[in-house]
Amino acid sequence: MTAAILLFGFFGLLALGLPVAIALAGASIIFALVDGSIPLLAIVHRMVGGVDSFPLLCVPFFIFAGMLMNSSGITERIYDFAVAAVGWMKGGLGQVNVVGSVVFAGMSGTAVGDAAGLGTIEVRAMRAHGYDPKFAVGITAASSMLGPLLPPSLPLVIYGVSANASIGQLFAAGIVPGLLLASCLMVMVWWYARRYGYGADAKFRVYELGRTLMRGLLPLLTPVLIIGGMRFGLFTPTEGAICAVAYALFLGVIVYRTLGFRAICKVSFETVEVTATILLIVAASEIFGWLLTTTRVSEQVVGWVLSITEQKWLILLIANVFLLLVGLAIEPLPAILILVPIMLPIMESIGVDPVHFGLIMVLNLCIGLLTPPVGIVLFILARVGGISFEDAARGVMPFLVPLVGVLLLCTYVPEVVMYLPNRWYR
Repeated sequence: MTAAILLFGFFGLLALGLPVAIALAGASIIFALVDGSIPLLAIVHRMVGGVDSFPLLCVPFFIFAGMLMNSSGITERIYDFAVAAVGWMKGGLGQVNVVGSVVFAGMSGTAVGDAAGLGTIEVRAMRAHGYDPKFAVGITAASSMLGPLLPPSLPLVIYGVSANASIGQLFAAGIVPGLLLASCLMVMVWWYARRYGYGADAKFRVYELGRTLMRGLLPLLTPVLIIGGMRFGLFTPTEGAICAVAYALFLGVIVYRTLGFRAICKVSFETVEVTATILLIVAASEIFGWLLTTTRVSEQVVGWVLSITEQKWLILLIANVFLLLVGLAIEPLPAILILVPIMLPIMESIGVDPVHFGLIMVLNLCIGLLTPPVGIVLFILARVGGISFEDAARGVMPFLVPLVGVLLLCTYVPEVVMYLPNRWYR
């Protein structure tokens, strides 16, 4: 009965068109009123406690750093370097798309940030060079998945806070899968280019490579600064986020002089808006998850799943299918906060490391950003590419093959995910 009130209340409020945070908090309040044993003041305390977390401080700073990089024109320097580095390969600008996303992922931390920042430049350039708009949107959407995998990943931060897992280990866990996915996408672009006759878009010139490298060297050092600092214990992820902001301001204000006072104010207000939305979802999901835990719904779900099967591979398969379906309807951040209290106990009961499961969950849910009906990345890129949402969905379908392939590899070969965390942190 408890689960029914919470879950039906949540999905019912969502169906009425209410925001996710309001639906979560509303369902929790409805349950508290029906139950009668939970004072409403306790709900307020839980909401405040949900956002009173030191690791959550890195959320606004990573968002702020990414937006500063976008506003200071750094994306164009990254793009020029990627063109010089891999534009000579078959499907040149498609390869540029992937390499550029690898670099930009170390600044944005989100798929939407990648698509809205570097993605807009890439799609327009590919269209100007005669690429099929569906292919341009498809590869851009697929490469944006590198943002949630490679550090500093915002979804991994939210998962780490919710699961009480090490954010440093989660960042390390995303590096090998992220680079593996990038390699698979580049192979896919090569195959696509060979089949449809796309050639190179730039000649390889050592001078041009050196020139663009020097021009973009300082922005390219951003991921090195964040990952290296955490790897060698110079700072925590939260302190790393603050360093990233300071570095972005240094580049934009002093080195390139492309950020003025008005631009910084504009970016600051946008950061406050995005952060407030995220923290409201965190606060609302805290009471929702707390009610699921205190009413022993999580234990009941664990017992129910284990009564069906105790085979680890089958439980992981069920979890993957379930997360993919959830990703079709709910955006990754609220889905993570809702599902971690329910699914993590199941994973721990079958011996899956929380860090390993975090990578699986994030990749599953972020694939939903590329698929209808939510598909926010597709909406952004379809508008940029000047095509319909349906055509954008068709364009991304072939690239779901490497995405799902890497997902299954990460699921059933834990060493792919856990190699760096085990080497660096244990």
